Amino acid sequence: MTGSETPPDARHLPTGVHHAVRPGSALLRLETTEAREGVLDGAWWPRSRAIGAELPALLRALTRHLGPLTRVGLDTAAWEGLPTRIVVDDRVVHIDSFPVGDDTILITRGDQDIYSLLVVPPDTAPEAAHAAMAQAVRADNVTQADQILIDTGSARTPLDQRTWTSGLD
Repeated sequence: MTGSETPPDARHLPTGVHHAVRPGSALLRLETTEAREGVLDGAWWPRSRAIGAELPALLRALTRHLGPLTRVGLDTAAWEGLPTRIVVDDRVVHIDSFPVGDDTILITRGDQDIYSLLVVPPDTAPEAAHAAMAQAVRADNVTQADQILIDTGSARTPLDQRTWTSGLD
């Protein structure tokens, strides 16, 4: 970078990427060295909470970049119909339930190489999703997934914080 260039805004993606990022997209910053500095390795914006419909495409894309994957860690409460395994390119990937929260997915390659991705809620507005994903892939990011979603306006409203009226007396 020359002295006249300014670093990109942490809340924005490089020019042109905004148009490609939509529900069903993943952004990755893949570092396979031990010196990984950021808290997250990427971000995923699924179209829905139906994991059987959403996860295969993500795993196929990750396999192209990382090679064979062995495990996926997800929070059971965050997904509909969580299976125990899924077959991707004729290989079985085990699905484990971890209390990581609905904002994170853990991807394991081999025995110990774990990648942590921010999960942007499916119903997030595009600008908020773009900002959250851009923050997650920054190499110098030290903000946890839940805080990124709060800071960018992408966080889900917990069911117990919504106001319900039954109409019954």
